[in-house]
Order: sequence, then structure tokens, then C-alpha cells
Amino acid sequence: MNDPIRQLARAEATAHGRGGTRAEFGPLVAAHHGPGLPLNSAWHDGSAPLTEADLLAFEAFSAAHDTPATLHLLAPSVNDALPLLTARGYALTYVLHAFTHDLHDLPPAPTLDVRRSDDPDGWAALSAQGFGPGSEAVMRVVAHLPGTQLYQANVDGQAAGTAALSLTEGVAALFGTSTLPGLRGLGAQTALLAARLHAAHAQGAALASVFATPGSASERNIRRAGFGLTTLRLTFTRAG
Repeated sequence: MNDPIRQLARAEATAHGRGGTRAEFGPLVAAHHGPGLPLNSAWHDGSAPLTEADLLAFEAFSAAHDTPATLHLLAPSVNDALPLLTARGYALTYVLHAFTHDLHDLPPAPTLDVRRSDDPDGWAALSAQGFGPGSEAVMRVVAHLPGTQLYQANVDGQAAGTAALSLTEGVAALFGTSTLPGLRGLGAQTALLAARLHAAHAQGAALASVFATPGSASERNIRRAGFGLTTLRLTFTRAG
């Protein structure tokens, strides 16, 4: 595993354990945030191969919280883990592209009005308007996670988009990006990307990361902001 990917895996796993009920099982960092939330999962930190004992302990943790055993790995860790995951009944359920951006080379500052939000519940409500019905509970948890910085973009004085940022071990994670219906295509997402990259650089981060669905409009905006495809994030869930 090369250094940027190892750095990304470690930072994401560390950040994943903030808030909720946290537990570690070898290289897995698991968290449970509440019934039925997709945030209930584990991250592989890239530090060591996954063992059957690690998986059994994580599965017991998941069962104790009445949630499916779901874990995220970056692509370089998958080859070693796949035989064990298959034997334990896990199936690939989701793939995201993982992008990184060297913060020594920043895009132009945003031209739209982008500002920090100090209202987590208001931010979550706006974010849910962009993500769609049923997302507000998740975004409320995201908004209250320790270390999360919240941003809002405005178009002509009207809230148009939301996004979040957190810094871990020199890596700035960009997430929670949402554009409100009727205000898409006006540059809100591009402005939120640029604003967070500049903010992360100002706070001493050297690398920024963001995940995107392959082929999505968000991915096109991410590439235009100067991010490069670094690896894949693969999500596995145990059947039954």
C-alpha cells in the first residue's frame, strides 16, 4: 500500500471512530451511531491484514447493536482480505472512487458566498433537502460529529448547498456535500469544494480526500477542482 493510500486509510479509520460507540478489532475501527443508520460500520485502517478473529469480534459487536456487519476497505487491502470475507459470507455492496488533492496546489478561491455554519441542526435540515427524504437523521449525526466543520453556499442570498470538512493527521476529509433542488448547476458544489480546500490548507492539512459515486455529477466537479483518482473504497456487508 503506497503512502497516500495508507495515510488516507488511517485518517478515515480514525475519523470514523469519532462519536457514537467506538470499538477496535485489529485493523478495524467500528462505530455505532444509532438504530438503522448507514454510518454503523467499520473501517480497515490499512495497518495489518484482516484476521478471522478480527471479523468474528466485529460481527459480535454488530449483532449486539442489531445492525448488519458492514465494513469499508481501500482497494489495496482487498486482495488479502477477500478469501476471508467470502468465507464469512460477505458480499460487495458498494464501490466509491477515492480522490485526493495535494494542498500545495489550490484552485481559485470561490466566487460564490460560502461561509461556516454554527447551526448543526439547521445545516442538517438543509443538507437533507439535497440528499432527499429519510436523510435528515443521518445528516444530523454527521453535523454533530466531533471535529466536523460545516459550510453553506448561498446563491443570491439563498441557501443553495451544504458541505462538511474534518481534519485528521494532516488529511482533510471532504464529505456531506449536497445541493438543494432547483439550485443545481449554479456552481454551489464547486464553490464548496474550493472553500474547503482553502480552509484545510489554512489549517495545516497537506492532503484532501473525497469519495464519489463513479460517473456522477459530483465526480465531474471533483475532477475539475483538481482532485486525482487515487484508489477505490469497497464496502462489504455480511448476509444474514
